[in-house]
Amino acid sequence: MSKKLTGKIQTVLGPIEGEELGLTLPHEHLLLDLSVRFKLTDQSMTSRIMAQKKVSLEMAGWLRFHLFENVDNLMLDDEEMTIKEAALFKNAGGNSIVDVTNWGIGQDPRGLARIARATGLNIIMGTGYYTIDSGCTAELKARSEDEIFEEIVRDVNEGTDGIRPGIIGEIGADSWPLAAEEVKSLRASARAQRATGASINIHPGRLEESPLEILKILAKSGADLSRVVMSHQDRTAYSFESMVEQAKTGCYLEFDCFGMEGYYPRRYGVFDVPNDAGRVNYIIRLIDKGYPEQILISTDMAMKTKLVTYGGPGYAHIPDNVIPLMSAKGMSEDVINTITRENPKRMLTFVSA
Repeated sequence: MSKKLTGKIQTVLGPIEGEELGLTLPHEHLLLDLSVRFKLTDQSMTSRIMAQKKVSLEMAGWLRFHLFENVDNLMLDDEEMTIKEAALFKNAGGNSIVDVTNWGIGQDPRGLARIARATGLNIIMGTGYYTIDSGCTAELKARSEDEIFEEIVRDVNEGTDGIRPGIIGEIGADSWPLAAEEVKSLRASARAQRATGASINIHPGRLEESPLEILKILAKSGADLSRVVMSHQDRTAYSFESMVEQAKTGCYLEFDCFGMEGYYPRRYGVFDVPNDAGRVNYIIRLIDKGYPEQILISTDMAMKTKLVTYGGPGYAHIPDNVIPLMSAKGMSEDVINTITRENPKRMLTFVSA
């Protein structure tokens, strides 16, 4: 890694100082192909017809409870719409968005650079491999750990047309038991963290044991766990005890499904997924335990139904709705700033490799 990156944050338009980051969404998608998550719940003609319809406001009620049963819903494929949607966050006082779309789900360096120029937002891009059941399946199976490590390091240092990632992730570790290919990817990512000074964002599985097992693998591979983000704390509702055990390792706990309400993921089992008030309540309990500097919040914009255009809360949901809720529930301005500004700045700033 170039020493010029130490102490800076790498955006798709080049390095910036930490003070320029401001209010940050640390886990989002601006351009994305998540069609790997598409699955019919039954084989009826009704389901097949709904699966192929273009997303519309008329479908919003149905889609709220069938997020993964419509192909178009899983595609963020309209750059002009994304620019308009992201601008709403900018207008609400936002400064920076981390797009953790990586290999297997449509990493688009040139597209992100265009969006950054059009909106004036700082956009930080992710790198590395998504899950074994995504568009990178063949590559994950074919590559050795050394090859994956070299690919990630090369991407961070050289990028595409000089457009470079600023974080490793979201690294897929969704299988259980963990697939050998995903373990290989985790180990390579830990090595790439040490070689580049970047942080790692992890996409864990939905079982209670998954995050802690992943953290053990990363630690054994030499990762700095204080620079690891364990995503999706709130999409499976891990127990509070599990959250505390993760926090004890020093990693960041990311509540990145704000705005997702009415979601009952029966395809993965039955989980009591919290609403936004429940998410804030978990965070307050973690703060009371002494972990305010390890908490991140975002909306994981990964489907059309979450966009304002289709009746969703949009990228501005955190400043428009969540921060006021946090304040109303008694969270101080200093703690809110720690979670929404200081923690992302510390996490995204490159350290000496």
